[in-house]
Amino acid sequence: MNRQELVGLIKEKQSYLCVGLDTDIHKIPKHLLSHADPVFAFNKAIIDATRDLCVSYKINTAFYECMGMRGWESLQRTVEYIPTGIFTIADAKRGDIGNTATQYAKTFFDTYNFDAVTVAPYMGRDSVEPFLQFSEKWAIVLGLTSNQGAQDFQMQRVGDEYLYEKVIRTTMEWGTPDNLMFVVGATQTSQLAAIRQLAPDNFFLVPGVGAQGGSLQEISSLAMNKDCGLLVNASRAIIYAGNGDDFAADARQAALQYQREMAEYLSQAVSQTM
Repeated sequence: MNRQELVGLIKEKQSYLCVGLDTDIHKIPKHLLSHADPVFAFNKAIIDATRDLCVSYKINTAFYECMGMRGWESLQRTVEYIPTGIFTIADAKRGDIGNTATQYAKTFFDTYNFDAVTVAPYMGRDSVEPFLQFSEKWAIVLGLTSNQGAQDFQMQRVGDEYLYEKVIRTTMEWGTPDNLMFVVGATQTSQLAAIRQLAPDNFFLVPGVGAQGGSLQEISSLAMNKDCGLLVNASRAIIYAGNGDDFAADARQAALQYQREMAEYLSQAVSQTM
C-alpha cells in the first residue's frame, strides 16, 4: 500500500486506528480452544468485528513465533484473512547486518506480503536500507518507545540532542515519507511535538493507547499533520475487551469508541486548515 492509498483509507473510514493482534493463546476465550487453530479463530472473529473501523492490523510476531510452526501457520492464515486494502504491519522489530536484513525483508514482504515491518536501527544504515528497497512497502523504525528502558539509551544526550533524535534525523536520510515511518510511544507526549517538528511528513505508529494509558486526544493534537500522519495502535484494550461468547461484539464496541473519537479529531483538523 502506498502513501496515497493509506491517506485515502484514513479519510474514507474517518479512522487512524490500528488494531494489534497480539494474540496470547492463554488469554483468549476458553470456548475457542476446541478449534483446530484457536489463535486464528480468535483473530478471525476480531477482524470480522473491526474491519470497517480500523485502517490497519499489527501482528506482534513474538506471540506466534513462540508456538513454533503452529504459530507461523496461524500468522499466515491471519494475514491472508485480513481484507485487501487494509494496511498490515509485522511487528517483528528486526535489526541485523545487511545480508540478513535482506532475508528478513523478503520474509515479511514477499513470503507473508505485509505492507510494513518494524525495524530496530541500532546496527545502522545497512540494517535498515534493505527494508526500503521494496516498492510500496514500509519500514517502521523504532524512534522513541514507551517502555521504562527507553531511558537507558534513547533518552541519553548525544552532543546537543537526544539519541532518539539522532536516530530519527539520521534515518530520514535513508528513506522518504513514502516508505519510512517511526514508532513513537503514546506515553511520550512530552516529546511528541518536538518529534513531529523533526519529522513533519512521516507517519508515526503510536502504540501505548488504552492498556498502557496513552491519551488519544494528546497524541492527535500534538502529532497529527496534514495527512493525519498517525496510526494509533490499541491491542489489549480492544481484543480483550470481553472474554465471553460475545467477545467479538465487545471488541467492536471498544474499537468503535476509538473510531468515533478519531473522526472528531480528523474533523477538527480539517476545520483548522480551512
